[in-house]
This record gives sequence, C-alpha cells and structure tokens, in this order.
Amino acid sequence: MGVAAAVSVFLLVGCDGSPSGGQRTADGVPIVREAKDLPELPLHRYEFTADDDNAYRTLHRAQALLAQRCMRDFGFADFPRDPKSPGSGAVALVAVSQDFAGLFDLEKARRWGYGWDPKRAVPVEPAGRRMTTEESYVYRGHRIGGQPTIRGRRVPEQGCLGRADERLYRGVRDLRRTWAYVPRRGAVLQQAAMKDKRMRRVLKAWSQCVVDKGFKRYGAPDDAFRDKAWKRDNGGNTSRSRRERGTAVADIECKREHNTAGVWWSVLSEAQRADIARHRSAYESARRGQETVRDNVREVLATE
Repeated sequence: MGVAAAVSVFLLVGCDGSPSGGQRTADGVPIVREAKDLPELPLHRYEFTADDDNAYRTLHRAQALLAQRCMRDFGFADFPRDPKSPGSGAVALVAVSQDFAGLFDLEKARRWGYGWDPKRAVPVEPAGRRMTTEESYVYRGHRIGGQPTIRGRRVPEQGCLGRADERLYRGVRDLRRTWAYVPRRGAVLQQAAMKDKRMRRVLKAWSQCVVDKGFKRYGAPDDAFRDKAWKRDNGGNTSRSRRERGTAVADIECKREHNTAGVWWSVLSEAQRADIARHRSAYESARRGQETVRDNVREVLATE
C-alpha cells in the first residue's frame, strides 16, 4: 500500500469535530492564530491515523518485515529490510506536504519561506542496500518481467511484497473502501467547502491582505505554497528567496488577521458532520477495515 502525502494548506485533522477550549467568535467559530488553536475535524476518527500519527510508518515496518522474511525464505539470505530499487539511475520522488504548524510559525516563515533548513537531511531513498535485478523480480513478482522460476522455485505472481500485503489485509472485506472512502469523501467535502460563501468571503479578504502587504495575489494559501516561482528542487525544498520568505510571512499574518483557518474549520466541520450522518454505515465499514489492518500489524510486529 503506497502512502502519498497530500500537499494542502488546509490539512489538519482530529477527533470529534467540536470546538473545545480556546477562544471563539460569537457564532462559535474558533479563533485560530497557532496550530494548537485549531480543533480536530470530524472525519479524523475515521482515518487510519486516528489513534496513532505514525500508523502508516508502522504499517510499512510490518510490510517490510514480512517481505524480508519471504525473500530470505526464497534463498536471498542477506536481503535487507528496506531495500533500494535496482539500478543506479532510479529516481526518488519526494512528496512535499505542509500542515498548519508550519503555516503559523512566523519564525520559520521568515527564515525558510515555504521550504526548510537546507541542512536538514531529507532521505529520498530506502536505507538498505540496492536490490539485484533477480531479487527485484521475486520482491515485486514476475508480472514486472523476468523468469517465472528463479533458483528452481516458482516466483510468486504478486511477489514477496504482495504476499506481505495479503497477510496485513487478511480479513478486510472491502480493501478499496478501507483505504479510499474517507480520503475521497474528504476531498469532495473540501472542494465544497471552498465554494461556500463564508469561505469565499474570507479568502477574498486574505488575498487582498497579501496584496496590500506588497505581494502577488493568490486565490488561496495553497496557491501561494505551490507557486512555481519558489523553484523547488528534486528534494522538494524551495530557493527561499527574499520574496518567497516575505510572501510566507504575509500569508500567515493575513490568515491571523482574518481568521482564515477558523472559518475554514467551521465550514468544513459542518459539512463533514452532515456527511457522516448521511453515510454513517460506509464510514463505519471503512473504520472496521482499518481496525482489522491495525490488528494484523500488531500481530506481525509482535513476532519481530
């Protein structure tokens, strides 16, 4: 199961979707100046990371353990836990994500804009040694090429990686719903929220505020984050130019001035609560599937 990090300036989720603690406006909108001021969103309890922010990392750990055991059983005694793809010409793709903590940190914005400290190491490849071509056929399955039989044994069609997934997803009735339903509904509801008149109004104010501070007009903070003028490198970091840093600071100051994140939370949480009420059985089905996967992961790692 590949895990992609979505780039969104409006991504920060939580538990029950009710404002608790912190300051609120007269109509109940949370006043958000820092990441900690933002309440959790209703959909979070239906996400794989609901109880553990590192859930995907733990899943990958279990997958890697099972795949390594399979490879060693196949005769590759020194096969690493986290192998690199074969061939030195392989390109590593880095998914750059952003959360509200970064967006509200003025000190980081002043220093790094929409990027980060270039001295901070960002691993772009697995830590283990590079697989041989023969190993890769067994690891990923003979569907990708090579001989269906290696070392006198039939290469599993789905490969050792696929066998690992079979064990981890054992008992899951609807794998597609387990992984895709909540993110898909979240994306639909996010798009709808951006069209809400309250959101359009606050984004218009935010946009004009950024212009008034001497920077380019953007439709939304996400547009500022994605601006190609920041010249992201292959590792995802930006050039951190003076203009980029100034824009990032204006972005944060204007979100604070107009409570952009608070309005966003209010609009989106309202839509999410209504969607959960309409499709509760589907959401619960996805959560049951996720819990089955978590149980399987715990069982596998208990044998580590």
